[in-house]
Amino acid sequence: MIDFQELAEKYKTPLYVYDFEYMKQQYQMLKSAFKARKSLLAYAVKANSNLSVIQQFASLGGGADCVSIGEVRRALLAGIEPYKIIFSGVGKQDDEITEAISSDILYINAESMAELERIELLARNMNKPCRISVRVNPNIDPKTHPYISTGLSANKFGVDINTAKRMYIFAKNSSYLEPVGIHFHIGSQLTDLEPITEAAIIVADLVRSLHVIDIDIKFFDAGGGLGVVYDQENTISPHDYAQAVLSALKGLDVTVVCEPGRFLTANAGYFVTKVLYEKVNEQKRFIIVDGAMNDLLRPSLYGAFHMVSTVGGKGEKSRADVVGPVCESGDFLAKDCMLPPLKHNQLLVIHSAGAYGFGMGSNYNTRPRSAEVAVQGDVNWLIRRRETFEDLIVLEKDYLRS
Repeated sequence: MIDFQELAEKYKTPLYVYDFEYMKQQYQMLKSAFKARKSLLAYAVKANSNLSVIQQFASLGGGADCVSIGEVRRALLAGIEPYKIIFSGVGKQDDEITEAISSDILYINAESMAELERIELLARNMNKPCRISVRVNPNIDPKTHPYISTGLSANKFGVDINTAKRMYIFAKNSSYLEPVGIHFHIGSQLTDLEPITEAAIIVADLVRSLHVIDIDIKFFDAGGGLGVVYDQENTISPHDYAQAVLSALKGLDVTVVCEPGRFLTANAGYFVTKVLYEKVNEQKRFIIVDGAMNDLLRPSLYGAFHMVSTVGGKGEKSRADVVGPVCESGDFLAKDCMLPPLKHNQLLVIHSAGAYGFGMGSNYNTRPRSAEVAVQGDVNWLIRRRETFEDLIVLEKDYLRS
C-alpha cells in the first residue's frame, strides 16, 4: 500500500508516483506469454520517458521502441542495448536517421517509400549499411478512440501491402539496406482481440510471400496497444494476445517483437494533487486542486476517464468536477465524480496516470512541471525533481534586450 500522505509531505504536490514493482510484474507477465518463441519486449518510450522508468525495463532485459532521436538517446543513456532499440515515426529528419545508423540500433522502421529512399541515400553517403523494417498498415479497424487509431488507411502511419512489397524489393536490391523486420501497430488501448488477430494474419501472409522471393524477415513486430483498465474495461489477457500473434506465425522462424507502453506503466502511476478550495455555482460543485491540465492532459485532450480517490475524505458523497488553476475551461482532471466533502490541503489521487501523463505535460501559464517519484516496496526515491521558475526561463533570460 502506497502512503500518499507521506509522499506528499516529503515531495510536495502536485506529484507523480510510480510503482516500480507493478511495472516489473507487468513486464514479466507479458514476457512469459511469449515464452514459446524468441521474443523482444521493446518498451514504448513515449508512454513514460523518465530515464529511471526506462532503466527499470533495461534491467529486466527489455528493449526500446523510440519515435524520436531524443528517445533513442534516452534509451541508450538508461542502459538499453543498441541491438534492442527500434526507431519508428513518420517524420524522421536526416540528422536523426544518420545518428540512428551510426548508433547501430536493431532497425529503423520505414513508413513510406520516400522515407526508405532517404534512408538509403543517407546510408550510402555514410558508406554504412542500415537494417530496416517496413511499417505495414493492414487497414484494420482497431475499435478504439480515433485519436489513437493507427491501423486504418485514413491514418498517417505505415503503407499498404502492395507498397510494402515494392519497398522490400527496393531494399533487397540496395547494397546499403538490409530488410530484417516487418512491423504493424493498429492502435492504442485495444480491448478487442479480433482486430489484432486479423492484422497478424495479414502481415504474416506478407512475410511468407517475401520469403518466396528470398527476402528473409527475421523480426515480426506486432507493435503494442494492449488496453488497460481505466473504467471497468474488459481487457485482453497477455496469454490470449500472445496466442493471437503466435497462431498467425505457424511455419515462420521469426523473433516476435512487442512494443508495450501503456500496459507496463499506466496502472503503475498515480497523480497526487492537493485540494485548494471547494466551490458551488448554481448547484454545480467544483473541487479546485493544485494539479492541472498542463500536468495531466488526457482528460482534457481525449475526454479520458481516470478514477479519483481521496486520502482521508469522509462524509456523504456528491457529484463534483475536479478542476485546476489553468486559465482554460478545459482544465479538468475529472468530471461528475462522486466525492465526499473536502477541505484545504486534503489529497486526491488520480489513478492510471503512469502512461501519457507527465510526458504530455507542458509549462502553460508558466507552471513548473511536477516532481516524479518511484516506489518499490517500502522504499521511495526521487527520479525527477520539481521544476523551478529558473528552469522555465533559462533558455530565454539571456536574450532579454538591455
